[in-house]
Amino acid sequence: MCDLSEASGLVSLVHTQGVGVCFGTRRILRDVGISIREKEIVTIVGPNGSGKTTLLRVLIGAQAPTEGVVVRTPGVHIGYVPQRLSIDRAMPLTVSRWLRLCGAAPAAEQEHMAERVGISGLLGEQMAALSGGEFQRALLAQALLARPALLVLDEPTQGLDQPAVASFYRLIETVREEMGCAVLMVSHDLHVVMRSSNHVICLNGHVCCEGTPTVVSAAPEYQALFGFGTEGALALYRHEHDHRHDHADKRDTHAG
Repeated sequence: MCDLSEASGLVSLVHTQGVGVCFGTRRILRDVGISIREKEIVTIVGPNGSGKTTLLRVLIGAQAPTEGVVVRTPGVHIGYVPQRLSIDRAMPLTVSRWLRLCGAAPAAEQEHMAERVGISGLLGEQMAALSGGEFQRALLAQALLARPALLVLDEPTQGLDQPAVASFYRLIETVREEMGCAVLMVSHDLHVVMRSSNHVICLNGHVCCEGTPTVVSAAPEYQALFGFGTEGALALYRHEHDHRHDHADKRDTHAG
């Protein structure tokens, strides 16, 4: 691993030591040691199949590592927005009821959060009937109701068109500033990653390199995976990723 991290003096919310994950005989992650610090925006990048989602699941406690340890600061609250969440279209689940599932947050706070993320007019709508952008905002609203110290997002803009992507990332940046939480996300939107992240982790079954966006983009390990510069990396990601989600992108073109 090329260790390019810089000392920040910030308190670690969660960190790993020698973490590895195996599914049967298949090794997904090996010897992963990272630290997510308070108030930072940290982004994990890597090719498809590199273990990004598995690492997020390990960090939030949804997946036990095969080896190594995960240390979370006692009492730290984590909000999680998954990559995908399937809801049966026959299930009567309105946005309002979805937000109530978060627990003890008062109704007024739920309504305020819905307004904050731009879905206050959709509280009576069925979750299964929302557009992709609206659905992600509903997931985000519920995650934020826990007042997390760490907000974890797994490809939060997957399947959205470019205006919806830009709008969602602006919302994340604003929410982080208002709530003072750290943000950890997996993203294919490398132009956003390189502009907005404090710390980037390049993953390919192990941590290839990590550090500031400028340092990582110049690292030989990063360039070996994605080519030279963020445009080359973005093109590599988009080639397969956008082809698979072209239909979803068109569906969300008119999302509000």
